[in-house]
Amino acid sequence: MSPRKIVVLGYGMAGARLADEIRRRDPDGTGIALTVIGAEPHHAYNRVLLSAVIGGTMQPDLVRLHDPGWADEHHVDLRTGVAATDIDRDRRVVTLDDGSEVDYDALVIALGSKPWLPPVEDLTGEDGLPAPGVVTFRTLEDCERILAVAKAGAPVAVLGGGLLGLEAARGLAGNGNLVTVVHPAGHVMERQLDPGAGRVLARILGTHGIDFRLNASAARYLPGGGLKLDDGSKVAADLVVVSAGVRAETELARRAGLTVDRGIVVDDTLRTSDGRISAIGDCAQHPDAVSGLVEPAWQQAAILADLLTGTRVSARYKGTRVVTKLKARGVDLTALGDPHTDVHDPDAEVLSLTDPTGGRYTKLVIREDRVTGAILLGAPDAAATITQLYDRGLPVPADRLAVLLGRALPSGVPAAAGPADLPASAVVCRCNSVTKGRLVEAFRAGATEVAELASATRATTGCGSCRDTVSGIADWLATTS
Repeated sequence: MSPRKIVVLGYGMAGARLADEIRRRDPDGTGIALTVIGAEPHHAYNRVLLSAVIGGTMQPDLVRLHDPGWADEHHVDLRTGVAATDIDRDRRVVTLDDGSEVDYDALVIALGSKPWLPPVEDLTGEDGLPAPGVVTFRTLEDCERILAVAKAGAPVAVLGGGLLGLEAARGLAGNGNLVTVVHPAGHVMERQLDPGAGRVLARILGTHGIDFRLNASAARYLPGGGLKLDDGSKVAADLVVVSAGVRAETELARRAGLTVDRGIVVDDTLRTSDGRISAIGDCAQHPDAVSGLVEPAWQQAAILADLLTGTRVSARYKGTRVVTKLKARGVDLTALGDPHTDVHDPDAEVLSLTDPTGGRYTKLVIREDRVTGAILLGAPDAAATITQLYDRGLPVPADRLAVLLGRALPSGVPAAAGPADLPASAVVCRCNSVTKGRLVEAFRAGATEVAELASATRATTGCGSCRDTVSGIADWLATTS
């Protein structure tokens, strides 16, 4: 019997992970002939770490997800620097922009999203692309363009004070640039933070050389000069970095006649309106998925690989309990669930602590004795505790204040717990759903260094925020083995 032909459109974080997951289940390619199409000219990389590339703390080669020999080693027909232009659902053929065609038995769209350019006068040229001196923050090529212009000391404006905008701003400030963030809302990261947390975060980032213009929108781009704002004031800048949000890449699916809303609509099996075509990641729209984060995309990749290979035909995607972490050097911020509930909600307990001088803000929302939301800024101990409670759906200890301060732990965890004392079921790497128990198994199988544990389990290869915990577990195992 001939191998089943699976084609993956998109070689970003979602598409690359799906290819890895398929080959984990079909290592030699006897069951599946796998083709991956990527529009960018190089191997897949971790977009989450691009702010570190801008900040100079990580070289581009270190954010690669695959080595140059990955495709040959894993029997993958990888085609980079080429994009799909058409899907013929009747013939089950994808046409590429180099004129070639690829036929499929099953097709997966993992094209991600594209940056949104706000309607600012002169920000784009007649072709709709960013004007000279304007760069989006999305790809390695964007990082190269930013670093080519943003020399140390140069003023830079960042349009957008959301998660990615702040990560870009912190990276640029670390590079020695004078950064001003222009944001239309009253506080930064308004999707994840309440106004109190937003104010404290802006104060912290201000100590790293970042200025903020809040409740302000850009009205006009001034080439070589910066931005004119809607209140008539100006922000001087040699470069404008746009991080004002993204839009799902749906045009190809729309032209193919698939059901499209904000994204490509999928069900719990991640199938589109055509049963032979699936979609994952930022381009897919599932009612219980949050876009723009790596964790849901990688969970979807694992589930879809189970279904496509027949490994677990009952696998279903039911959503992701998202924990958001700001990847900005010198800032420890975790936000989870829905933290926007206020103290007047009769069905919720809401506790908060504000310490602007100390750079700390904590808020905890509890319903029916379970964590449903939290903001934890400058409180790593509380973040570790509350994330465990949230992940595992455990009752919140009676001493709520101790929880908020990181001094109370879930039942069964010692009061003086460190990373090595976590229960085996505790999720250490959220991006890859790696538990402490899985790390212990990998260590005992011979992966005794952090890099080896990363290779064996993928822990630390997502946002990287779990590296200290993984290192602590490795150190503990080394001393007790």
